[in-house]
Amino acid sequence: MAMHPVQVIAVTGGKGGVGKTNVSVNLSMALADLGRRVMLMDADLGLANVDVLLGLTPKRTLADVISGECDLRDVLLQGPGGIRIVPAASGTQSMVSLTPMQHAGLIQAFSDISENLDVLVIDTAAGIGDAVVSFVRAAQEILVVVCDEPTSITDAYALIKLLNRDHGISRFRVLANMAHSPQEGRNLFAKLTKVTDRFLDVALQYVGAVPYDECVRKAVQKQRAVYEAFPRSKCALAFKAIAQKVDTWPLPANPRGHLEFFVERLVQQPTADSAV
Repeated sequence: MAMHPVQVIAVTGGKGGVGKTNVSVNLSMALADLGRRVMLMDADLGLANVDVLLGLTPKRTLADVISGECDLRDVLLQGPGGIRIVPAASGTQSMVSLTPMQHAGLIQAFSDISENLDVLVIDTAAGIGDAVVSFVRAAQEILVVVCDEPTSITDAYALIKLLNRDHGISRFRVLANMAHSPQEGRNLFAKLTKVTDRFLDVALQYVGAVPYDECVRKAVQKQRAVYEAFPRSKCALAFKAIAQKVDTWPLPANPRGHLEFFVERLVQQPTADSAV
C-alpha cells in the first residue's frame, strides 16, 4: 500500500438521535468544498442511514466487498458535492468476526483507493457495541456528537470511558449539535468535561456547535444534505466553519492514520491488551 496519509475521522456519540449521520454527511461535503478528496463510510452495520438520507439506492454494499464478490470501487456511490460513499453492510456480521482471508481482502480493497483519498469519515452506529468500538478505536480522530439531552451526555461519557479504560484512548473532540445558541454548545461541553475531568484521564477538545435549524428537517424531507439544499442556512454555515477547523488538524504521522493501519486495527478483536 502506498503511504499517502489519509485522515480517518470517526463520528460517534453513544446515543441514537443526536444527529451523527447529518453531521457526517454535511461535514464531508464541507471538507470536499475545501478541496479535500472525501469518502464517507456508513458504518451502521444494522440500520443503514447515509443512503436513505441522501436518497441513494446502492446495488452493492461493503458486505459484498468482504465476501469477495466485488471490489470496493464497485460499491462506491457518488454523493453530492463530489464525496464518495461506502454504503453500509446492513445485517452483516461484526467486523471483528471476519476470517483472516476476509481481513486481507478488506485491507487490499482500501489500498486500491488510498491514493485518491485525503479524508475518510466514518458514520458509526448508535450505542457502544463491538462494531462501534471497532471503528472508533481504529480511527485517528474521534468526533463525539452531543446534544442537549441528559441521555446524550451520559451515553457520550459511557463511550469515552469504555474507549479510555479498555483501549487507552485519551483524546476526543466534541461537537455540540442542534444547539439553540453558541453558549448552549459551550455549556454542553462543560457538562461533559466536568464528569470526565473528575473520573477519567482524558483530554476533550471543543470543535464547536451546529445550531438548531429548521432547514435540516426540510432537507431531510427532500432527502438532501442541508449543506447542498440550503447553503446559506445557519446550519450549513456552521458546517463550513467547522470544516475549516477540521482541515487544520494535523495529518497522520507514519503509520497512524494510513488506511492500511486503520483497516488492520478495524479487524483486530478489541481487547484490553490492544490499547492505542
